[in-house]
Amino acid sequence: MSGGEKTAEHKGRLHPMTVAIRDVARIFGDMGFGIAYGPELEDEWHNFSALNVPEDHPARDMQDTFWIKDMPGHVLRTHTTSVTARELERMAKEGKTEARMIAPGKVFRNEATDMTHEAQFYQLDGFAVGPVGTVTLAHLKGTLERFYREYLGQNTRVRFRPSFFGFTEPSVEVDAWFEAPGRAGKWLEMCGAGMLHPNVLRAAGLDPEKVQGFAFGGGLERLLMVKYGVPDARLFHSGDIRFVYGFNES
Repeated sequence: MSGGEKTAEHKGRLHPMTVAIRDVARIFGDMGFGIAYGPELEDEWHNFSALNVPEDHPARDMQDTFWIKDMPGHVLRTHTTSVTARELERMAKEGKTEARMIAPGKVFRNEATDMTHEAQFYQLDGFAVGPVGTVTLAHLKGTLERFYREYLGQNTRVRFRPSFFGFTEPSVEVDAWFEAPGRAGKWLEMCGAGMLHPNVLRAAGLDPEKVQGFAFGGGLERLLMVKYGVPDARLFHSGDIRFVYGFNES
């Protein structure tokens, strides 16, 4: 190459998942939530037992969980709810009675992949805890409705359905209306949520007679699917640089 020739400059770009995590953190930050992180290689206590998931629960089976060879009792975390368990323990040790945190991060499920499922994906969990009577199911509903409308758009359709999860009681599932280009619209499950089960609070060392709170958790890829009309969650992990350049960084 001669001295007069110039090479084209190619600027790198943030992955849409990175941008999404920053946007999510900003919205929840405006509502008083901090950010917490935990290990991706998790112990069985924080991933299951501390969250009121019994030893005979199907989620502990090999079909759903990546257990670690030669490390009994350790798994690749199946949800960032394990971070919630750790943060509740921290609250108890520090003598606190209130906290609000979100926990974005990578999780792993030993399951078949399709347009809305991956074996490795990103999840957003969060919780708010305070003295009894100060954090209710109504607060959970208001928090999530505000988040989805700020992130997905003010006209986003969101619905709440009764459900069951071991670590919350009562429990709900939250859906958003999803329309991918060229496809019929449908309700897409966004997260599971509810009031923290008393057993979860006790396992962390907190007194459910004195504190209560809500928790929620859902996939980050699904947020981006709804926001941008992406038809397949697997595209976020394809490694195709053209896909990354299809998103704005702001």
